[in-house]
Amino acid sequence: MSDIEIRDDREAGRLEAIGGGEVVGRIEYFVLDAPERALVPVHTIVEPAHEGKGIAGSLARELYALSRREGVVVAPLCPYVVKWAERHPDEAPAADPELLRAAKEWLVAHPGRF
Repeated sequence: MSDIEIRDDREAGRLEAIGGGEVVGRIEYFVLDAPERALVPVHTIVEPAHEGKGIAGSLARELYALSRREGVVVAPLCPYVVKWAERHPDEAPAADPELLRAAKEWLVAHPGRF
């Protein structure tokens, strides 16, 4: 997977894995501002031709690294990121239940976003 680059397209709400000049995987997310600032991943998608190469895991790891660099938490709603976080508690601290509730409410209030 050394030929994969991960970039944050904050404006589009995507953390993208780029390989061979194309997007081969992504985590779609939004930034929650209250009750505290958080990155909220909603979907993880890897193109079928690139599945099984560790791309989704690399994206999840980078999302948590990005949150640490920015001093914010991750409130995962994406089932893949939730499972990844459970397997990597040293890299992915659990989100506060109130924050997860606020993230779910934001998602319901913005039905066309994802």
